[in-house]
Amino acid sequence: MAIARKIAYNVVLNSFFKVFSTVALSLLSIRLITGYLGPDGFGKYATILAFFGFFSAIADLGLGPVTAREISREGAEEKKILGNIVALRLLSSLALILIAPLALLVFRYPEDQEWGILIAAAAVLFSTLSLVLNGIFQKYLAMDKVAMIEFCGKFLQVALVVFIVREDLGFLPIAATLLVSLSFNAILVFWWSRRYVKFSLALDFSYWKEFLKESLPMGATAIITFAYFKLDTILLSLMQSNTDVGIYNVAYKIMENLIFFPAMLAGLILPLLSRSIYTDRKRFNEIADKTFKVFFLIVAPLIVGTWFLAPDIVQIVSGEGFQASVPVLRILIFALGCIFFGHYFNMLLIVSNAQRKLMVALFFAAVFNISLNLFLIPTYSFIGAAFTSVATELLVITLTGFLVFQHVKYRPSFEHIGRILFASGAMGVSLFFLEPYSFFLAGISGVTIYIGSLWITQAISYEELRMIFSSKETAPAAVENPIS
Repeated sequence: MAIARKIAYNVVLNSFFKVFSTVALSLLSIRLITGYLGPDGFGKYATILAFFGFFSAIADLGLGPVTAREISREGAEEKKILGNIVALRLLSSLALILIAPLALLVFRYPEDQEWGILIAAAAVLFSTLSLVLNGIFQKYLAMDKVAMIEFCGKFLQVALVVFIVREDLGFLPIAATLLVSLSFNAILVFWWSRRYVKFSLALDFSYWKEFLKESLPMGATAIITFAYFKLDTILLSLMQSNTDVGIYNVAYKIMENLIFFPAMLAGLILPLLSRSIYTDRKRFNEIADKTFKVFFLIVAPLIVGTWFLAPDIVQIVSGEGFQASVPVLRILIFALGCIFFGHYFNMLLIVSNAQRKLMVALFFAAVFNISLNLFLIPTYSFIGAAFTSVATELLVITLTGFLVFQHVKYRPSFEHIGRILFASGAMGVSLFFLEPYSFFLAGISGVTIYIGSLWITQAISYEELRMIFSSKETAPAAVENPIS
């Protein structure tokens, strides 16, 4: 199978499973949990998830993206790389589980919430294993397998939530579903990865040292990224009530469940860019340009649609008691748009080995985020946190975009962006008139008008879309015949 068809197949399958697992099932889970726990209880649950992100960032060490990059290189020693990196990742996760209780000495929470935070620390062990093994599936263009596993894991979690709500088992069992679903995912990802590469754990400390020189900047980046991406929830939990945390996180979870798409596209495109950046600069520029245009095609209608449909979206996702989340969602959707392009520029910096420069940029963003949150949250609560998120993401794309121009010597093409904005404006007009009548009618009509406007203005062609997922190369034998 040609690389072009394999990537296209992965995009379609990933999108399908992600829509149903990361979006549909995740939002169903939020609906069940918010209805069961209410704003205060959901705020406690959201705080636990924030600590899960905090622990994951500490244990990350930058191993995931650098592993994916290294095993994608021509002639890479897959077994050596994976054996050492999986062992290192497991060791870092186990160390984190042992030191996690220290966090509870700093952040004092109710007893059930503290137990939930410890459960989140245990879940990191399985989450980190899955993430580092994803590099195998990226190399062999088999991310559809990961998407299927995540779908099954999310389905299991939702089924457990339904059972817990029906039996009224309380808060802690809800928190434990995170551990169950992630351990399920990790076991299946490990089992399936053996079809491609059979490796054994290795303790080559000299190799660890050399690899960490490359990965630690990305690990620091993960911590810094957490600081400006999820620390707002922890700061809210410390400076405001759990109800405020719950209101903020209903809107934030809606946005968060859409972040998979730019990350998925970046993950699929990264191997192609990694191959061509030093060998075929023209090819690299073409793929990067078309990817930028596709991101813009997605972001523009997403912002317009969410702005007009926010009240119905919040009602569907959370039910009664969360209408204060509507203005938060309308603010955060602009942060999501920036996150798309943040992923885009981060991807370009990673394939050009500019992790250290990326780390410095994100460090400044983290300091800015924390400072602004500390200033705004005490007075403006979740609204202040939302505005801080937008301002931070704008700063990120400004800094990373400048680094791409300076270090990669690349500047994205804005060809036909005006036509995309015109199509988004036409969509907005239709939503303005139809939104009061029917959520589904407005949504379907808006999307139809947007697509129709793109076609009329010829904003993008089939050949341009195909360019992103095409290659003059043929698939190497290893892709067609995975190691068994």
